[in-house]
Amino acid sequence: MRAAVVTLHRYTGLVLAGFLLLAGVTGSLLAWNEELDAALNPTLFHAVPPAPGAQPLDAAELREIVAARHPAARVNFVPFARTPHGATYFLIDPATPDGDDQVFVHPWTGDILGSRRWGDIGQGTKNLMPFIYRLHYSLALDAVGTTLLGIVALLWTIDCLASAWLTLPPMRRGAGKSWLARWWPAWKVRRGGGTYKLNVDLHRAGGLWPWAMLFVIAWSSVAFNLGAVYHPVMRAFFAHQPAEELLPRRDAPQPLPGMSWQAARETGRRLMAEACRERGERVLEETMMRYDPRTATFRYIVRSTADVRDRYGATAVVFDAGTGLPYSYWWPTGAASGDTIRTWITSLHLAALWGVPFKLFMTMLGLAVAMLSVTGVVIWRRKRQGRIAAAQRNKRSEAVLT
Repeated sequence: MRAAVVTLHRYTGLVLAGFLLLAGVTGSLLAWNEELDAALNPTLFHAVPPAPGAQPLDAAELREIVAARHPAARVNFVPFARTPHGATYFLIDPATPDGDDQVFVHPWTGDILGSRRWGDIGQGTKNLMPFIYRLHYSLALDAVGTTLLGIVALLWTIDCLASAWLTLPPMRRGAGKSWLARWWPAWKVRRGGGTYKLNVDLHRAGGLWPWAMLFVIAWSSVAFNLGAVYHPVMRAFFAHQPAEELLPRRDAPQPLPGMSWQAARETGRRLMAEACRERGERVLEETMMRYDPRTATFRYIVRSTADVRDRYGATAVVFDAGTGLPYSYWWPTGAASGDTIRTWITSLHLAALWGVPFKLFMTMLGLAVAMLSVTGVVIWRRKRQGRIAAAQRNKRSEAVLT
């Protein structure tokens, strides 16, 4: 049994090493995505009130400004939350496949600060962080890369279990050290044992100490990239709220909603306030609103006391864009155990809670993933060299005997 698990760990690790090295390094940077993006692009992200006490323009008014600047595009997304550096950005559906799809606006003046096609590194440094994001979740290969990294994440999840099992000492009865005492050396890094032993200890102990978070990152990556596996597995064991796929699809998309964006916002506020009162929750801040032409519905999103993230909540109500009648509500936690689990593991993955200390931890964890990839390859290479040398010695011995 152990030999089979060793083989599984060895060759799975070799297959994953390059992918996890890239994911670890890019993930360390993405823990600070907003901060680094704003530092690289101050003209896009930085906006300050023109005078003390100045009030920002209404989000629907800002949408009209963006729509006027891009008349051939569809502006079906309205943000309510500003970036930490003051600006507001809109996501638009451009008129051409290579058009810009992210527009930055000064929320107090309505000035367009700039735009970019998110993730297109051909536009230069203003897309460096989005491009790193694309590398992290899809190798910048879009749907193909997303699926590939989803498979990598699934293998990593399995390998997390295998690698932890390999550190466990055998169960022995009788006199001697306790089982926990015999396991303790696996958690330690020896000094003065040489480079190879250092690699072994770093690989083993470096995987044990943060093991729980490594498993969370691996399985949440499956949630992000390989829903065809994640959803059936989780739905088999945990309850989930009704999926949005159940919303009625129209025979033909309805390009424009049946009510104004101002009216939609007020409808969303009213529906959400009523639902929060019924559940004993509170709205902390508005996040965004999106119109879906395929279903002719608005999705109004807030950060509520049911959210766990520091910013950009996910509490939502979906309602008819003509009548305002609600179709469904979605609560990040407290409504269904499966959704609560997903909310927690994806929020942890994104370093979206507990502020700067947790971002620092996730930065170190990303570097640890890279280190585990490198040390694993070093250990495999050293053992392979040993097996080759042993085989050669055996051949020489056989030659002498014959």
